[in-house]
Amino acid sequence: MAKTIIQTDDAPQAIGTYSQAVKSDNTVYISGQIPLDPVSMEVVSGGIEAEITRVFDNLQAVAVASGGSLADVVKLNIFLTDLGNFPIVNEIMARYFQQPYPARAAIGVAALPKGVGVEMDAILVID
Repeated sequence: MAKTIIQTDDAPQAIGTYSQAVKSDNTVYISGQIPLDPVSMEVVSGGIEAEITRVFDNLQAVAVASGGSLADVVKLNIFLTDLGNFPIVNEIMARYFQQPYPARAAIGVAALPKGVGVEMDAILVID
């Protein structure tokens, strides 16, 4: 199995022992993205809407760097510290995805890195 490490300056650099994404054949596994600005590496301000938007922007940047786009996402995992924010995720997600939508899970968690309210990871299949 050949694997390629995906890295882009358009998304936050890894803050631990992981890669932004790994591509194996035509499948891309994007690591969890939190709402870090890729330039400052600081959490974005502006509340949960800004955080969710930044996470989708980060996912999009890594998808593009892998040779794909968000249209290639087949599975999206969303981790929220407050599941009451799920309607906001749906609203913002509609700006980034069109039908047919990917499979998706929303998971309530007690805490996320850097005290953020949202993290997402994704799996893409690129033809």
